[in-house]
Amino acid sequence: MKNQSIYHYLLLIPAILLPLFIGFIGSYFTISQVTGWFVTLNKPWFSPPNWVFAPAWTILYILMGLSWWFVLKSGFEKPSVRRATFWFLIQLAVNLLWSIVFFGMESPAGALGVIFLLLFLILVNMHYFRFVSRCSVYLLIPYLCWTSFATLLNAMIVILNL
Repeated sequence: MKNQSIYHYLLLIPAILLPLFIGFIGSYFTISQVTGWFVTLNKPWFSPPNWVFAPAWTILYILMGLSWWFVLKSGFEKPSVRRATFWFLIQLAVNLLWSIVFFGMESPAGALGVIFLLLFLILVNMHYFRFVSRCSVYLLIPYLCWTSFATLLNAMIVILNL
């Protein structure tokens, strides 16, 4: 029993590091553009200052990892855990895709399509997480809220830069 408890806590490290690593990869496409192409875009009045995004996303990636950990520690041998993990990894990949499309490809319109898909996948992810751990669902609520706000911001950028 003690070894299982240690294993669960050791599992926390990769569960948090994977989303942070995905965020780090996304920042590769973002960092150079924040002071370059992104500055040239018209943004809505409610657009937060650029410095807000890095700490906000860091917190969200940590919450995502913690949420996933609550699922993983239930046991990967369970089909519900494997299914929840599948949807978690899919939404995480689409999260990265948004940075690639918006910043890497300089396509706010393309990124708007990606972020709508991401919103849907976050909801699917939350749906499957709820079968394993309600706490994991609650930890994803800030991510859903921030992504909803980012969707509005993305849509306004598209509109203001037609």
